[in-house]
Amino acid sequence: MYVPLLVRELARADVVHVFSASYFSFLLAPLPAVLIARALGRPVVLNYHSGEAPDHLKRSAIARAVLSRVNRIAVPSSYLARVFQEFGLRASVVPNTIDTERIPFRDRAPLRPRLLSTPNLDYPYNVACTLRAFRLIQDRRPDATLTIVGGGRDESKLRRLASELCLRHVEFVGRVDPSAIGAYYAAHDIYIQSPDIDNMPLSVLEAYASGLPVVSTEAGGVPAILTHGVQGLLAPLNDHQALASHVLALLDDASLARRVTLAAHNACEAYTWTAVREQWLRVYQSTLADSARAPAALGRHARQ
Repeated sequence: MYVPLLVRELARADVVHVFSASYFSFLLAPLPAVLIARALGRPVVLNYHSGEAPDHLKRSAIARAVLSRVNRIAVPSSYLARVFQEFGLRASVVPNTIDTERIPFRDRAPLRPRLLSTPNLDYPYNVACTLRAFRLIQDRRPDATLTIVGGGRDESKLRRLASELCLRHVEFVGRVDPSAIGAYYAAHDIYIQSPDIDNMPLSVLEAYASGLPVVSTEAGGVPAILTHGVQGLLAPLNDHQALASHVLALLDDASLARRVTLAAHNACEAYTWTAVREQWLRVYQSTLADSARAPAALGRHARQ
């Protein structure tokens, strides 16, 4: 059913927009869509999102071959654009979008030690680093709380680590429907994450929109949307001491917390659909224009 449906729907398209992650999921969904679109003569925009692109492209000759044959590659961060360039592939940057109406802003003064994290509980999000940082935070602020929203195969291991660290006020909520995530941002005061690999996490943009100052490791594309000391605070990878120090700095310095929070909230404008829509239209229009010119160019070469 999948292939006939793809053929029927892609035949109707002027431009085929293919969403892509990495590894097995790349073979499962994007690859068939690209092959069918090309067979139908439809131009393809491949929208690649995975922060694991460096390893995926290094390992997979199939991925490199497919990506070299699409009309456009679009990625959500300058980080991924640089990764693709290293493999001789040109990519346009079109950022992820944030719905600011779904996650309203709230001014937090004074800032309370109520921390929120929303990662998957497995590689490469390194939630163990967040728990170790929280141990140091709770040593200074015994009233601190940490809510972890998300699920994954490492949940039982992380629960054991929280117990071994003698942490209090840590709640593992599990997976939450996207329509309900706004309530978690509203109920907390600081957003913390500690991935080892990431691209352009929507969770950071959601924290920006809601008014939570962000503390994160400097993984992948995070520094492309968060400048240390401007929209939030960055720590080296797997450095729980730096993470804890940054959270405590926000709690101790109200002016710092307010400055980064307001800068982050102002940055949200660039990630609204109104702003990003125009960028997608330019990608589609240029793809169509290039596709229309290509047959003419081939015809001229054939006559020469």
